[in-house]
Amino acid sequence: MLTVFAIMLLGIGAGYFLRRIPDIKIIGKLITCFIFLLLFFLGISVGHNEKIVNNLTTIGLQALIITMGAIAGSILLAWFVYKKFFVKGKE
Repeated sequence: MLTVFAIMLLGIGAGYFLRRIPDIKIIGKLITCFIFLLLFFLGISVGHNEKIVNNLTTIGLQALIITMGAIAGSILLAWFVYKKFFVKGKE
């Protein structure tokens, strides 16, 4: 884990010192391509794992329930914050 943080800190340092070079902007597009490639290989890994494939409906249902709960909680909290801090009371 320390290796991951060290590599990330090196990347942050390199980005800080190289930020004024205009051709470095292409790195964002390269990162996007590599993320897509990583997701593709992750999909291959998941598709290769029989235990995950056999339980996809259960995993999917659990993920849906968790997602709906997170969305509902976010909406309720946003509504509360809006009412509390952004709506002026009747004076």
